[in-house]
Amino acid sequence: MLVLMPRSNKYMKTFCKRFWQDTQGQDLVEYALAAGMVAVAAVAVMPTLSTTVSTVFTKIGSIVENTVK
Repeated sequence: MLVLMPRSNKYMKTFCKRFWQDTQGQDLVEYALAAGMVAVAAVAVMPTLSTTVSTVFTKIGSIVENTVK
């Protein structure tokens, strides 16, 4: 068992070094983070935007209604 310890330690060190330097799949993580940020921003802006759009359509409806009369 003691003989396997240094080999196991070396294996773990090599594994950790390779894992830390590996950049495969990094793009996918970056795209997921960017999509998450866009989603959070959209949720934060929606209440204000919906109120503004509703106000604009109400004004347009009033203008059209007054023009038709």
